[in-house]
Amino acid sequence: MVLNESYTLSNEVTIPKLGLGTWMIDDTNVATIVKEALAIGYRHIDTAQAYGNERGVGEGVRQSTVAREEIFVTTKLAAEIKDYDEAVKAIDESLEKMALDYIDLMIIHSPQPWSEFRNGKHFFEGNLQAWKALEEAYQSGKLRAIGVSNFDQVDIENLIENGTIKPMVNQILTHVGKTPLPLINYCQENNILVEAYSPVAHGEILKHQEVMEMAKKYEISVPQLCIRYCLQLGLLPLPKSENIEHIRSNASVDFEITAEDLEALKKIGLENYGEYSDFPVFSGKL
Repeated sequence: MVLNESYTLSNEVTIPKLGLGTWMIDDTNVATIVKEALAIGYRHIDTAQAYGNERGVGEGVRQSTVAREEIFVTTKLAAEIKDYDEAVKAIDESLEKMALDYIDLMIIHSPQPWSEFRNGKHFFEGNLQAWKALEEAYQSGKLRAIGVSNFDQVDIENLIENGTIKPMVNQILTHVGKTPLPLINYCQENNILVEAYSPVAHGEILKHQEVMEMAKKYEISVPQLCIRYCLQLGLLPLPKSENIEHIRSNASVDFEITAEDLEALKKIGLENYGEYSDFPVFSGKL
C-alpha cells in the first residue's frame, strides 16, 4: 500500500511516497483535515508560508494520535524572501507558528518572487542567501531536509555550485499533460527527489476524454490514474483535497499502469487550464 511506502532522500532521511497538499485550505479548517488524513494513514503533510495555514497544520499534527516522529511535515520559505537575515527570521517564524520542535523539510517556494515569476531573471544571489539560511537551519537540527520548488536546472546548478549542501527535493508542477521530463531526468540523475504538485492539474484533467477513457479501462478514477502516473515516474505526488473521501480514494493507487499506457499518458498535452488558468498554482501570483 502506497501509504506505507517511502523514498529515501540523499541524506538518508525517509519521506512518505504520497503527501497531502494543503494549498488554499483555510487555516481554521486545516487542522481537522490533517487529523483525518493522518487517521486514514497519511504520514506526509505539505504546507507553505504563502498558504497562510501553517498554524492549523501544526495544530493538526500536534493533536493527532500519530506520534510526531512518524509524520513528515513540509513547509516552504516564501518566494519573496531573497535575503539571508529575512530567511533566518522566516524559518524561525514557521517553527513558532506550527509549534513544532523541528520541520522535516523546508524548501524555497520559487526561484523568483511570484510577481516576477519566470520573467527571465533568476535571482541567483538572493537564492544563495536564502539557501544559506536553510543550510544552517538544517545543520542545527531545526530542519531534517532542505530543498527547492519550481526551480529550473540552471537555478539548481547555482545552489550546487555555490552552496554547501545539494538540494534534496525539487517540488514542481507535474501532471498528465505537463510532464517536464528533461528537468525530472536532471533531478533524478543528481539524486534530487522530484515532488509533483497539482498532480490532477487542479481538476482540469478530469475533463480530458483520453484520460477519462483510460481510467475507465483500469476501473479507477481519473485522480487515481494521475497519482499512479506520477508514482510510476518515480515522483512524489501531493494531491490536495478537503474532501475526506477524495483523500482516502487518492491513496488507493495500488495498481500498475502498463508501459504502453504510461507512454501514451506522457504524450498528452494540456496547455489550457480553463477557469483555473489565473490561479496562483499556475500563474505564479500566489
